[in-house]
Amino acid sequence: MRQPLDPEMFSGCSAENPPIRIGDKWTSKIIVCLKSGPRRFSELQVPLRGVTPKVLTATLRAMERDGLVTRTAYPEIPPRVEYELSPLGRTLLEPMAAMCAWSRAHLHELLDARESAL
Repeated sequence: MRQPLDPEMFSGCSAENPPIRIGDKWTSKIIVCLKSGPRRFSELQVPLRGVTPKVLTATLRAMERDGLVTRTAYPEIPPRVEYELSPLGRTLLEPMAAMCAWSRAHLHELLDARESAL
């Protein structure tokens, strides 16, 4: 007989505000873009084709608020701002690499399952 699920198994998790926002469309891609060091906003836009400036700004602000990136503004003319992974943000690189490896190994199975479900 199977053990019943613990009704308190998610009591430490907030359903409304998850602590990590790497499941959205852009956060994980931004983390990869910042992996090798600081980047300017315009540099991030190049590989993130399709992201609007408004959405990129909102995502970077949320990541900064969550402590995943740091934003450095330089008092220059024209103003220069760079974004960089924080030490906390860098801790996500290893689990994200594992997810990418899993995806490379199993994506065809996942897509086959979706196709057969249609």
